[in-house]
Amino acid sequence: MTRLGNVREINEIKQHLDHLKSEGLITQWELPYEQILTRLTAAVFFVSLPGKEDETVWKEMEKYPMFTYGRNEEKQLSALDWCMTFNKGFEL
Repeated sequence: MTRLGNVREINEIKQHLDHLKSEGLITQWELPYEQILTRLTAAVFFVSLPGKEDETVWKEMEKYPMFTYGRNEEKQLSALDWCMTFNKGFEL
């Protein structure tokens, strides 16, 4: 059973984002409401890239199922420039 805020798939992506940050491919990442998430399809990650957009990050993340990304136009949950989700085509 998955515990609130402790989801294996989310933890795996968090580790991957930390790795990308240590490699200088992203400058910052956030996961709002992490403590109440119970599944990856409900998570919305936000990232900032150093300088202009680099396809390397998106290619790295494509290894995860249902990955999508886009500009964070609304900036309601985060001030970071890009958002990533893992729910492409997901339905309840």
